Amino acid sequence: MDVVLALDLTTKIALIIAAGMTAQWLGWRLQWPAIVLLSIAGLLLGPLSELVFSAPLLDPVNDFGDLLRPAIGLAVALILFEGGLTLRFTDLRDAGGAVRRLVFVGAPLGWLLNTAAAYYLAGLSFELAALFGGLMVVTGPTVVMPLLRQAKLSGRSGAVLKWEGIVNDPIGALFAVLVYEIIVLTSNGMPTMGGILWLIFAAIIAAFMGIAAGYALVFAFRKGLVPEFLKSPLILAMVLVVYALADILAHETGLVAVTAMGLTMANIKFAAIEEMIRFKESIATLLVSSLFVVLTAGLEFSDIALLDLRTVGFVAAMLFVVRPAIIFISTIGTKLNFKEKLLIGWIAPRGIVAVAVAGYFASQLGGEAAILAPLAFAMVFATVLAHGFSIGPLSKLLGLASSGPEGVLLVGANLWTRKFAQIMGEIDIPVTLADTNRRNLQAARLAGTKVFHGEVLSEMAEHKLDHAGLDWLLAASNNDAYNSLVCVDLAPELGRHKVMQTSAQDGEETDDKAISFTARGRTFIRRGRTLDSLISDHWKGWEFRKTELSDNYTIDELMASLPENADIILEKKPNGTLQFLGQGGKVNGGTGSIIISYAPVQVKD
Repeated sequence: MDVVLALDLTTKIALIIAAGMTAQWLGWRLQWPAIVLLSIAGLLLGPLSELVFSAPLLDPVNDFGDLLRPAIGLAVALILFEGGLTLRFTDLRDAGGAVRRLVFVGAPLGWLLNTAAAYYLAGLSFELAALFGGLMVVTGPTVVMPLLRQAKLSGRSGAVLKWEGIVNDPIGALFAVLVYEIIVLTSNGMPTMGGILWLIFAAIIAAFMGIAAGYALVFAFRKGLVPEFLKSPLILAMVLVVYALADILAHETGLVAVTAMGLTMANIKFAAIEEMIRFKESIATLLVSSLFVVLTAGLEFSDIALLDLRTVGFVAAMLFVVRPAIIFISTIGTKLNFKEKLLIGWIAPRGIVAVAVAGYFASQLGGEAAILAPLAFAMVFATVLAHGFSIGPLSKLLGLASSGPEGVLLVGANLWTRKFAQIMGEIDIPVTLADTNRRNLQAARLAGTKVFHGEVLSEMAEHKLDHAGLDWLLAASNNDAYNSLVCVDLAPELGRHKVMQTSAQDGEETDDKAISFTARGRTFIRRGRTLDSLISDHWKGWEFRKTELSDNYTIDELMASLPENADIILEKKPNGTLQFLGQGGKVNGGTGSIIISYAPVQVKD
């Protein structure tokens, strides 16, 4: 007997949002690609739930009716605006020649080869093949970045993959939008050449509308015409208004307008850029998650049945032929070596943007275009699974993964951290010392320590810091609240057990008025051992020392040689792993381990 479970529309909307956020949280918690969990959530609420109940829990077409398409259109507009915000022209200069070639040569070449594969192998019409080929240019940064950290992939190959995902994200979507415009105009009876000319004209006008809106917002922010609490809502409202107005010119030219608006605001320096970042991180995440659940739930078994052996051939060709060809051809003459090209040519996971835009176009065009959504899902699953499981072993096989000791990020350049970074460098521990004050970093740079000048919580740090080589964090600035903020921000990425901060004043950490221990990193060394006390001991003659243990000199002998008030800070094991000895930590010791201690200079090993 069929089970009937009737949910009203309000409950279904809440269910969509809850499912999206739960999938995002599980992705972070389990370190899985969120896109896989979002897909599972959508399938469970959609076609799979129909196997249990008399009707699916979520049937977007029937549940939302005529509101579905405009709602998806507005969500895609916001996603593309967010994509435009990530594309700064200075990034192209910083990314190097290989990335510029992948943008200006690889993206058009990829569009061409992707289109050919979709036309000849997947059996799509030429128009749909060109549209889908444009979408497949996108390699989502939200999928690429976790893979790079997972494989500890750094150097040129890691940088190229990271920048390609960031820069090509809006470009591929724009390719698809242009093809979509041509399809719509010609289907309305306008001659092909006339349709193309009208599309170009409409796209130019729409782009100018987006640029003008971007400049207008920045002007208003700079002149103080908008209060702080209205900035984020105003940005959201302006994106929707620009999209709707530009869409009057021609269907979906609004997508061109909002992308141009994002590009404009990303490349103008103004104080309210933090509002953009908060907008992107909150609204865009919520919309992308919900949209992905809706699109997946809207799949029917008949849509999935459209995937056949031609789909398998298409996916295989995209992975093993098209992608490597794009990389090897577009990077001719660059500094990339064969191994780097081989790895980059294999790794190209598709992400949420590709599926979201494909699903939207499929719903708009109907008919033969119904294949676009399941085909996009097939590419996403194939690439995320294949590349997710293979990037680690392949990068190690090619010698491109970071195989040395675990790396450390020190936040806060001062006398003590500079000395600590120097002693870690002497035992070959990769260290990056970060500070917003260039003068504080000067002595460390002259001593040979790798430094990062900038805010580690900024979006710039997300792109420019080599996260693949960072395993531990020690926040040791003179601001305890800032140290806590850094630890809380990086804990999801590194793991809470690997983020530490210097202690507050003795007793403050348990004070009701102090920062809660849940909003702090682990206490470095011990409670009450503040940065001030560490620096003060330096002026009293304390020094760092490194001691390698052996069969003839054990950890017990080292401990006996140190005074009771000495600090045992760090243990580097023979395999390169590190153990910071925070409060309650114990030294394991063992032959080949190196211990860093901090003790009065007169103490002899």
